[in-house]
Amino acid sequence: MSEPNISPYTGWTRADWAALADRMLAAAWRHASPTGARITPPGAPGGYGTAVDGLEGFARTFLLTGFRIAGEQGRDPGNLLERYARGIAAGTDPASPERWVTPREHGQAKVEAASTALILDLTRPWLWDRLDAGVQERVVDYLAQVVGDHTYPQNNWVWFRIVVEQFLSSVGGPWSPEDMEADLARHESFVRAGGWYSDGDERSYDHYVGWALHLYPILWARMAGAAEAAAPRLPEYRRRLDEFLLDAVRLVGADGSPLLQGRSLVYRFAAAAPFWAGAVAGSEALDPGLLRRAASGIVRHFADRGAPDADGLLTLGWFHPWRRMAQRYSGTASPYWASKGMLGLALPADHPVWTAVEQPLPVERADQLAVIAAPGWAVAATRADGVVRVYNHGTDHARPGAPTTDSPLYARLAYSTATAPLMGDDGWDTPLDQSAVLLDAAGRATHRSGFTTLDVRPADGGEAAVLGSRARCRWVDPDRTTPDHGNGLPGAAVDAGTVTTVSLVRAAWEVRLVRVDPDGAEGWARVTALRLGGWPVPTAPHPDRMERQGAAEGQGFAEVTGTAHTSTAAGLYGLDAAGVRLDRDASPLGEWTATPWLSAVPTPGSWLVAVLALNGGARAPLAQISGPEDAPVVRVTWPDGATTTAALPAPPTGPHHHHAPHLSDAA
Repeated sequence: MSEPNISPYTGWTRADWAALADRMLAAAWRHASPTGARITPPGAPGGYGTAVDGLEGFARTFLLTGFRIAGEQGRDPGNLLERYARGIAAGTDPASPERWVTPREHGQAKVEAASTALILDLTRPWLWDRLDAGVQERVVDYLAQVVGDHTYPQNNWVWFRIVVEQFLSSVGGPWSPEDMEADLARHESFVRAGGWYSDGDERSYDHYVGWALHLYPILWARMAGAAEAAAPRLPEYRRRLDEFLLDAVRLVGADGSPLLQGRSLVYRFAAAAPFWAGAVAGSEALDPGLLRRAASGIVRHFADRGAPDADGLLTLGWFHPWRRMAQRYSGTASPYWASKGMLGLALPADHPVWTAVEQPLPVERADQLAVIAAPGWAVAATRADGVVRVYNHGTDHARPGAPTTDSPLYARLAYSTATAPLMGDDGWDTPLDQSAVLLDAAGRATHRSGFTTLDVRPADGGEAAVLGSRARCRWVDPDRTTPDHGNGLPGAAVDAGTVTTVSLVRAAWEVRLVRVDPDGAEGWARVTALRLGGWPVPTAPHPDRMERQGAAEGQGFAEVTGTAHTSTAAGLYGLDAAGVRLDRDASPLGEWTATPWLSAVPTPGSWLVAVLALNGGARAPLAQISGPEDAPVVRVTWPDGATTTAALPAPPTGPHHHHAPHLSDAA
């Protein structure tokens, strides 16, 4: 009898994962230094220099090696641990020309020290226990530099110190209970609703929630000597992870694409990490077959499209090299944090996550509409095209009132698994896609970071969602000397006015309502137009082929049919100008990107209404505004005949808006 097909969706089994891991490791080791202490893939050095790049290459591939060998219970036919043992001996030797940058010398070494400590613990009987006593002593001395270090950023980095000190305590090295308690308490300060964490005090919601803030607590709890401290905390860690996974699995496209939102996207299939964390933790939120379906889908999404590349390497990019996607801290080996997404290999072949039959993703079962309170998102996924869309009125990687520029990675009004925010220079300086901006005569666009979230909630019994936010929009001259960590930049700012934006969402469509109020802004006299941007879609390789690719423009209407998706923007009230802008080399998804836009000269205090869609179809929603001027109500009729009614927010009360009026269902 033939073996039953346990992977009907991806076709991938544990053997495929193992083969990919072996191919990646073999390729990386072709770029190792003579002792193996540094692994430096080719390419221009990262912002921290080649010594850091080489340390990253060692530590991040060590993660993958550790998972691979732990899952095989120490079986190591490639003698990988022997190679890493030699690298550790040289890397911790202060006299070696290949010595590692130390945690005292560079902050990035603190990150890599955590990966090294984690795998030394995971592979303890096969590697650590066999190291020469002198090498063990040098490892302890190297790692001990983190003890009492108060320069760690107060975000996911607190886990790097926890992991290192946990390992040190287990081998008789120096460690600080005070450090551990402080870092664990700091982690608790990141807790938000629904099992989510914020990566620090700012409104920072991205893939770090899954591949760091949920992953490390589960792995730490399994480290030697951690049981006593972890035991009272672990039930809550697991409960939060269970809640988070219910949202996370909705954010995976049918083609396996993770959401293109947030920094460090060059880590690619690290996005699979929280699903493996669920398997390690024994999560009951999702079936083991669904956990593997999500993880295998994400990894195969990249493996089928050029990552790793023909040489077996992960480059700085998405499917292919695309350096614009890298942050300042990204080096040629940085993408190997993708190893986290292969944590499942640490689980043995008979684990339920490897033996269960794959289950369909939520988007493969039915259209999805869900509200996620913590990041201020509504998730709308459509089974017909397998695309997941996220509408964003709560995340900007900033604090309320912050006068920074908008990061394309965080502050756009929507993201998806099929589109990438425009990340060319204009994308950072003059927002277009998924934005509502004020323009001056030179075409400069305002920024909205620091906005106030008005509401994010389901409507019509969960069939639609209503979101709103209000921003004191401003033009910003960015300070480019500030390190690029993926968030917006500070700079001299001039207020242009207050922009209130409301999104009513159902299936592929958004009805977007925008109100502009001068609100005493010093720059209001410079405002020449309000512009709304739609979805940016990969399109024809040459602009002169745009018409044949299906671009259409008209008064108040713009639509572009790209290589795989259609983006529509249509004005319903007050938006009488429209167009499609082409950008070259602004997205990792293709050479050319087309974005439809609408614009108008804004009338203070009036609502302008547009409909926007990614793969919306022939019939668009309709909207009617009624009621008194100070308490208007909008009623939307969707293409399927369903209706959604919501009261629009009251006018702003002044320049600083100390209270946030909430949207509500109309009576």
